[in-house]
Amino acid sequence: MLSKNNQMNRDQMEMITLEQLVPEEHLVRKIEKAMDFSFIYSLVEEVYSSDRGRPSIDPVILIKMTFIQYLFGIRSMRRTIEEIETNLAYRWFLGFGFYDKVPHFSTFGKNYERRFKDTDLFEQIFHRILKEAMDKNLVKGEHVFIDSTHVKASANKRKFEKKVVRKETKSYEERLHKEINRDREENEKKPFPPDKFEPEEKEIKKSTTDPESGHYVKDERTKQFAYSFHAASDRKGFVLGAIVTPGNVHDSAVFEPLMDQLMKVIGKPLAAAADAAYKIPALAQYLNLHGIRPVFPYTRPKTKDGFFKKSDFVYDEHFDCYLCPHDHQLTYRTTTKKGYRQYASNPAICKGCPFLAQCTESQNHQKVIERHLWQEHLEEVEHLRHTDENKSIYAKRKETIERVFADAKEKHGMRWTTLRGLKKLSMQAMLTFAAMNLKKMATWTWESGKMA
Repeated sequence: MLSKNNQMNRDQMEMITLEQLVPEEHLVRKIEKAMDFSFIYSLVEEVYSSDRGRPSIDPVILIKMTFIQYLFGIRSMRRTIEEIETNLAYRWFLGFGFYDKVPHFSTFGKNYERRFKDTDLFEQIFHRILKEAMDKNLVKGEHVFIDSTHVKASANKRKFEKKVVRKETKSYEERLHKEINRDREENEKKPFPPDKFEPEEKEIKKSTTDPESGHYVKDERTKQFAYSFHAASDRKGFVLGAIVTPGNVHDSAVFEPLMDQLMKVIGKPLAAAADAAYKIPALAQYLNLHGIRPVFPYTRPKTKDGFFKKSDFVYDEHFDCYLCPHDHQLTYRTTTKKGYRQYASNPAICKGCPFLAQCTESQNHQKVIERHLWQEHLEEVEHLRHTDENKSIYAKRKETIERVFADAKEKHGMRWTTLRGLKKLSMQAMLTFAAMNLKKMATWTWESGKMA
């Protein structure tokens, strides 16, 4: 039976408290129970005056406002303030009553520029929340999962200028240069002078809207200015650390700094898992030297169809040479400035070889194979890849770091940004990942309004 509501109770008066109106299972109740935000006072006391100026807005309220934005995926601080004005649960979380005035949306931005911009406040907040989760034995850091995702910059992709810049320096390049010169000297070659290792130049597109972003090209349809959020998680999905870079910085360039950051916070993990973008000799060497089990996937050979693969040539460690499928030697020739040892065949022998067409297209009939100085570490990675332990760990990537990024983009507003500049994007990353850790910790420790 169709019924109509003829009662209009909009003007009805009730004697009620804000506490009664917030649902018992609301996320803000769980978070308030799980985390004491008073630690923020000690973090910001140096940027506030104790005896001068007008009374400030409580810094805990300022930070809680940003947590509301990132916890519930609200697009901007302006929209967040609009939500706080009408949402009773948000008012309760901030400690406001029915008639308390909500701060203007520009308040946080002004405080950021005047107080927080050049501090590590947001990193400290992230690590404080992570420590709280670790103290509750929720974080399992023996296996770490590392990846990156691109966040679309607030910049028009058609507004740019072309510039020639030096390529970014990798964290492992200094130790690689030492290894190259040592190897050349052992093989009676002249060591390279320092200027030989100077970074090469490249032409890039630089945004005129947000110059600190990087031009990111995924395919013909995906070309945009973006930032890369590099992050690591444990096997429970807690984010352990993060670094933000322009979108044109390769994943492998950030791996070592991120791992160094993790080892300071959670200690040395037993294993580190990452996708094929990180599977390079330098990172394999880094993990092996630190006693961390490398967990990388299978990568396809990059050989043309119909030609011998590199694996068809056998390396003889004792005689330091390669043997081709026709049992002829490829002997050492030189070590390049990129850290590869070159092994070359004898053209006189190769010229009459029946497998020449499957071996090389070189006009002088010479086959050249390059072997990285740290190739043995990559071979160890390949050996471990076949173990059940590595297969089990790598399978967890889709449930850990990949899910972290999926949730961050779908539920916490990280698919794009309205902010500009590396510092502000670092703030967004730290607050987003802190909010996700906080949400997970609060949900897992909540049981009918009591700590589990």
